[in-house]
Amino acid sequence: MPSLSLSETLHSLVHAYKKQLRNDIAAQKIDLPVTHIRALKGICRNPESTAQSIALRMQRDKAQITRVLNELQHSGFITKVDNPKDGRSQLLRPTAEGEKIMRQVNIAERKTVAHMTQALCPDEVATFIQLANRISKSVDETFSANSVTQKRLSTERKSSVEKVSIAPQLMAEHAAVEPSIEDEHNE
Repeated sequence: MPSLSLSETLHSLVHAYKKQLRNDIAAQKIDLPVTHIRALKGICRNPESTAQSIALRMQRDKAQITRVLNELQHSGFITKVDNPKDGRSQLLRPTAEGEKIMRQVNIAERKTVAHMTQALCPDEVATFIQLANRISKSVDETFSANSVTQKRLSTERKSSVEKVSIAPQLMAEHAAVEPSIEDEHNE
């Protein structure tokens, strides 16, 4: 078999993982879309979860996450309680049924990992985890640096736009105070 590039290998791995996980989740008779499962997982792991924190964690639009959370609540998997630290938001809590679903998801995830790593020894798994974490960290750092640069450029553009929009006003004010050379010449 020919050797694959890193890009192809990562792409293939991600798709293999998703395919295996979907199969293992289906075997657990969990009938929830992946987005719902990810949101529920975030809620179960973090007792301070809010719609905003879930949207940020999942890197999704808050409106989309709000729809997902409403569906999870309607299905009886989560509840919403007032946030004592911030009256504008609600904390999200799993119900007993939501916790039961998460136990099933955890079983499916363990089966997926076992299936995918069955040909690896524990040292190889540890090395893979270390390398994958380094790659992820590198991407996160690059993304964060690009985010900061984009914010800075946006602020600079906004400042430039403000200067450009103020320029005609300043010129008009200056003209009203200082007679032009033509005005002095005509006198």
